[in-house]
Amino acid sequence: MSLDSLKSRLPHYAPDLRRNLDAVFGRPRLSAQQLWGTVLATAIAARSPVVLRELAPEARANLSPQAYTAAKSAAAVMAVNNVFHRTRHLLSDPGYGELRTGLRMNVLGDPGVARVDFELWSLAVSAINACGACLDAHERVLRKAGLDRETVQEAFRIASVIQAVGVTLDAEAVLADVE
Repeated sequence: MSLDSLKSRLPHYAPDLRRNLDAVFGRPRLSAQQLWGTVLATAIAARSPVVLRELAPEARANLSPQAYTAAKSAAAVMAVNNVFHRTRHLLSDPGYGELRTGLRMNVLGDPGVARVDFELWSLAVSAINACGACLDAHERVLRKAGLDRETVQEAFRIASVIQAVGVTLDAEAVLADVE
């Protein structure tokens, strides 16, 4: 299971996805931990069994056990936060923003890795889950921590490619059953 295996599974009509995988893995602006944590968190968020099966072993090989767990934690906590905060943001009644969330998010206090890495992973997951409020919040923290726009963008570039690969391969699996 590997990135090469994932690329080989892409259909002939999606050569850009192969090139985009090469681009985000070929010359990353991120540290190895930031890259592979982003990959793992977004592979989980993309909900594609194929993508997760192919990329999780490489992520495990490139991350410390703490970082591997933290990336999974980022995907898990953002699955809650993105739905909650996106819904609050989309509702026209601003009174919901004044209510207590009443949800546990203790991992945000101590994610087990550098705060900037966890924030980057959270931003990438928020991109997949389309939560504008969470994207803004994480982007502000990352910029305040000194990351430039290009580095922040790298996280959602990865998220975009992982999501697209997952959608494409999952669609191909379904189409193979009906064609």
